[in-house]
Amino acid sequence: MEYIIVTYRTFIFYILIAVLYRIMGKREIGELGIIDFIVSISVAQLAAISIENHRESFFLTLIPILILFGIQILFAFFCLKSEKFRKLFDGQPTVIIKSGKINFKAMVKERYNLEDLLTQLREKEIKSIDEVENAILETNGTLSVFKYDMLKMPSYFPMPLILDGILQNDTLKNIRRNKSWLYKILEKKQLQVEDIFYAFYKKNKIYILKKDKLI
Repeated sequence: MEYIIVTYRTFIFYILIAVLYRIMGKREIGELGIIDFIVSISVAQLAAISIENHRESFFLTLIPILILFGIQILFAFFCLKSEKFRKLFDGQPTVIIKSGKINFKAMVKERYNLEDLLTQLREKEIKSIDEVENAILETNGTLSVFKYDMLKMPSYFPMPLILDGILQNDTLKNIRRNKSWLYKILEKKQLQVEDIFYAFYKKNKIYILKKDKLI
């Protein structure tokens, strides 16, 4: 009888967790944020404890699992709507290499050492740091690398100005612009920040995506 109960609980938890993660959205394990990671570990522990302690009520484990998933979905909603909330819990990307120069202050702040950098570069089949023009440490710990071209000419990558109607103040600081500058551009196009799905800055130009139309 005990084997049947354990098998039954294992099957139920498998289906339940698969459905709940499907509701949470499609994200690879390496892309999980802090809250996602905490929820994943906690749910796994609760499920394992419930399967081992099969004499206890099934609902004593089910309730905290549902609460954890509810918290994750709520936090994901706040992160989507609030830039400050997103930075608080998910952090923000950090530029490790800019124009071929290593940002040591940023590395110290992120507790990211030179060996970490070299390891991640080797994983991307990059032999030497001098091959890299720009490198960004993403919030999930992965390293995005932009290599020099054959002539080592400076390149430009898009920098987000507006994401889902939310102004990205850090980008404005990086390009040495202010809100008034951006508002004037939007005013000419008869647009407001809230109306824009995605806007990015690249090579002294702004590209705006509103719904299905690129302006």
